[in-house]
Amino acid sequence: MINIETCLTPEILSLHQLEGKIAVVTDVLRATSCMVAGLNAGVKSVIPVMTVEEALDYSKKGYITAGERGGVKVKEFTIGNSPQEHMQEEYHGKDICMTTTNGTVAITEAKKRADQIVIGALLNVTVVAEFLKSAQKDVVIICAGWKGNPSLEDTLFAGALIDRLQEECNLTDDASFMALTQYKACKDNLVESIQFNASHAKRLSGLKAKSDLAFCAQEDYCDALPILRNGEITI
Repeated sequence: MINIETCLTPEILSLHQLEGKIAVVTDVLRATSCMVAGLNAGVKSVIPVMTVEEALDYSKKGYITAGERGGVKVKEFTIGNSPQEHMQEEYHGKDICMTTTNGTVAITEAKKRADQIVIGALLNVTVVAEFLKSAQKDVVIICAGWKGNPSLEDTLFAGALIDRLQEECNLTDDASFMALTQYKACKDNLVESIQFNASHAKRLSGLKAKSDLAFCAQEDYCDALPILRNGEITI
């Protein structure tokens, strides 16, 4: 049986043992959704970095720069943090360097200790579950949250993933049970639950990113499985 625990925010990641485990990192709104959708559409790779300065250094090497601060596209970057941008044909076969407020921070912290990093979103939740079933290693689900606080949409992803693994896993913490309970309560109206209740969804609506919300709240849009290998996220 797989042991699963959930870290609701990277602020408490130090309380979780990652060594010997698979870390599934999620930032539903919107970093990991961008990665899943972009790589599925034809993006070659994504390099996650912590700072704008690092990303701009990669731009000198020919990388597309992508990301945001506070939900708003970084002025110097090629594209922002919308999955629709990452899916555009002009970026097929391209390498992207991304930095975001929450998602790339969570990935960067996780890779310091976890055996493997898998990128999860509602868009690819079932294929992530199937991979974990085959891997048969203990798992920590890391929710990117928002500036150190838990977020509803990432917690719902954790619940959706656990729901698909129930017969294969032991829940080892209360956060996993809470995530599963929340998902079961919302799964029949997942899009509406995120759009109308998630604080970050309301924040993005104010930033004219409403079209991203319904897209990112879709379960199993694709079967792309992004994994971090040697600093690059690829499928």
